Amino acid sequence: MKNVLRCTFLILLSAITFSFTRSNIDYSIDDVVTAMKSGDASVLSRYFDNMVEISMPDKSSSYSRSQAELIMRDFFNSNGVKKFDVVHKGDSNGGQYCIGNLSTRNGDFRTVIYMKIRGEKQVLQELRFENKGQ
Repeated sequence: MKNVLRCTFLILLSAITFSFTRSNIDYSIDDVVTAMKSGDASVLSRYFDNMVEISMPDKSSSYSRSQAELIMRDFFNSNGVKKFDVVHKGDSNGGQYCIGNLSTRNGDFRTVIYMKIRGEKQVLQELRFENKGQ
C-alpha cells in the first residue's frame, strides 16, 4: 500500500511539474523560422507579442496579435511561400534575431525577425519584409 501511495504521489508530482513548465513555454527563433517555412499565419501567431511591428513593401505599422495574424495570413496567401532560408541568427538586447530570404511565387523578400523576452517568455515583436534588390 505504501508503494502504491508513493507511486501515485510521484505521478501526480510529475504531472503538476509538466503542466507548470508547459504553461511557461519559452519560444525560440527556431520555432518562428519553422512557421515561416510553412507559411502558416496561425502557427506564426502563437509566437506574437501583444503588439507586433510588421513592415512590408506596401505597408508598415504596429498591429495587435489578431490583426497581425490577419496581415500575415493575407501576405502568405497572396504570395505563396516556397521556402525560407536563414542567412544569419544572433542575440541582441536580450532577444534573438534572424535574417533570412523568403522565396515566394511572387518574388523574394529579405526578412528580419526579432524576438524579445517579455515577462517569462520570448515573443515575436517585429517582422520586416523587403523586396530583394531594394
